Amino acid sequence: MDDFQKQGLTEHLRELRSCLIYSVLATVAGFALSWSWSKELGQLLFKPLYDVMPSGSSLIFTSYQEGFFFI
Repeated sequence: MDDFQKQGLTEHLRELRSCLIYSVLATVAGFALSWSWSKELGQLLFKPLYDVMPSGSSLIFTSYQEGFFFI
């Protein structure tokens, strides 16, 4: 316990703010990266399903928003 420094409230809040900023930036960067590769990711995830589907058939989505993700 002696290794830890005592910090005031404002120092804790500064540290929390910087951690939150880094977390938000990392989340936005990860979202942008995966959004830019969404078609390729969809093809990769659905490839096993497309391989076993009969020719001429298509996928059926059960909710409205599902059809917009990998079209």
